[in-house]
Amino acid sequence: MKKDYYEVLGVSRSATKDEIKKAYRKLALQFHPDKNPDNKDAEEHFKEVNEAYEVLSNDDKRRRYDQFGHAGVGSSAASGGGGQYGGGSADFGDIFSAFNDMFSGGKTRAGGAPFGFEEVFGGGGGGGRRGRPSGGIPGTDLKIRLKLTLEEIAKGVEKTLKIKKQVTCKECNGSGSKSGATETCQTCHGSGEVRQASKTMFGQFVNIAACPTCGGEGRIIKDRCPSCYGEGIKLGEVTVKVTVPSGVEDGNYLTLRGQGNSGPRGGVAGDLLVVIEEQPHELFSRHGDDVIYNLAVSFPDLVLGTKVEVPTLDGAVKLTIPASTQPETMLRIAGHGIGHLRGSSRGDQYVKVNVFVPKDLSHQDKELLKELKKSSGISPTAHNDKNAKGFFEKARDIFT
Repeated sequence: MKKDYYEVLGVSRSATKDEIKKAYRKLALQFHPDKNPDNKDAEEHFKEVNEAYEVLSNDDKRRRYDQFGHAGVGSSAASGGGGQYGGGSADFGDIFSAFNDMFSGGKTRAGGAPFGFEEVFGGGGGGGRRGRPSGGIPGTDLKIRLKLTLEEIAKGVEKTLKIKKQVTCKECNGSGSKSGATETCQTCHGSGEVRQASKTMFGQFVNIAACPTCGGEGRIIKDRCPSCYGEGIKLGEVTVKVTVPSGVEDGNYLTLRGQGNSGPRGGVAGDLLVVIEEQPHELFSRHGDDVIYNLAVSFPDLVLGTKVEVPTLDGAVKLTIPASTQPETMLRIAGHGIGHLRGSSRGDQYVKVNVFVPKDLSHQDKELLKELKKSSGISPTAHNDKNAKGFFEKARDIFT
């Protein structure tokens, strides 16, 4: 899933162009491959920073990104091209001006991969045109949030979702062309890249960027489809079924391959990420795969013991409260918790016993309590009086 471009550069959505450029130069210098050799994480950060800057430094792309997110600028900033999500390539001379103090000059291939020292200063001797892989531009990933109840999480559930996303244009079958015809780009001759070479005191300096004419695809669409404006995709609504296993937690996500936004001009679709959002329950609190239920029990029932009906995720069950149960005792109901994510068993439900203290009492109830209060057995010190009548016996005399 692509990161938010503003988060990548560490700027606010109201940031000025100068603030964006300043943030970009700082991060690009920090993660440049020449400063971080053999560091894959730094290389990925460097690519993300370049992609984010190419979008946010372009007024048109930034406007579409603010309105539609990643879908508004195609699958990546490197696509660059015209059409519905086009708008030209970035100003590479400006982007790399901060790297003049590095041997490599900070130049990157189309797509963000860095050049080696030999490719920059080797006099133009290192490798021919790479060419862009055929098959259109890959689609972007899509992220949605799915709210689930604790009952659904306990046993697992299948959900049918309606989502709005970029779908393949039916008018042109995703080709972007009304007639299906394309031709090789005459600017890059099908490579998808353009090179600019300049000589310096260190040797020949080569800059490679995505072709501004075809957006790096190597081909030009003839007779653009009027329905999708040559993109091969358009906004639509689809129905997707997702099976959620038991035991998922808030923040977990499921990845549905190929269910994200369709790729422009026949590109492979992105993925759909379904992020789980666990809704608070009015009766239970969750602790891993166990659940806890707070039960209020009257003082006489705590003393004498009783049987009560308590709710569970599977329905109500009978629970025995033993005599002389102390407040905050935890009683276990096995197998009535959350189903384990990896396995067929389930967690347990724990019932936390609390004493119920009434706020309003009748005159008769108060008199009974006053009578009970006179008993030496109700005091914690009564256990030291072996001759005193037992507290439980006196309680039984009063309440039964």
